[in-house]
Amino acid sequence: MPASEPAPELLHHVELWVPDLARAEWSWGWLLESLGAERFQTWEHGRSWRRGGVYVVLEQSPALTSDRHDRRSPGLNHLALRAGSAVELDALVTEAPAHGWELLFPDRHPFAGGPEHRAAYLADADGYEVELVAAH
Repeated sequence: MPASEPAPELLHHVELWVPDLARAEWSWGWLLESLGAERFQTWEHGRSWRRGGVYVVLEQSPALTSDRHDRRSPGLNHLALRAGSAVELDALVTEAPAHGWELLFPDRHPFAGGPEHRAAYLADADGYEVELVAAH
């Protein structure tokens, strides 16, 4: 790639297989749209949202072998997403329970990731975790 052109984003997309598409669309759709993503694709077993060149897919695949994600098992532990300012992060945390999200590590919030890392760790009803990171 020529030095004059910016490198493409590292991440192309993330695909999460979910046990209940409607429930995931309700919680993840709210979160992703709150973070500035727009609905990108819709099909029988899936939905996606895109911001910039990166998109997130939720799919209730007929090939699923389980009905619950365990972030503590080998595989994906969590997605870390940029949440804007500290004020924007706090607003998301306040609204999140109404959309199916639970605050993890509430005793250490908003510095569960360390004293210099302001973030919120949330889990949805299916056990998926997101880390919402505030800008410095």
